[in-house]
Amino acid sequence: MSWNPRGLDRLERAISDGTRVQIYRRGTEFIVVPRSLRTVYGAEILVARHPNTGDEMEFRLDEVDHLEILR
Repeated sequence: MSWNPRGLDRLERAISDGTRVQIYRRGTEFIVVPRSLRTVYGAEILVARHPNTGDEMEFRLDEVDHLEILR
């Protein structure tokens, strides 16, 4: 997925609002609540929480195939 400024703005808005997002990575779908963005060795990482289990998950943005903001 190519990240443009509009896409990152939408993701940052979902983080601040606590809106669920649907992420596709390597053929697997994840529905999570995004918590923050951070950078590790030049790679942007999305830190999210699984809504049912509360487990913390991390996704490298350059590995995300598709992301949708759920309403």
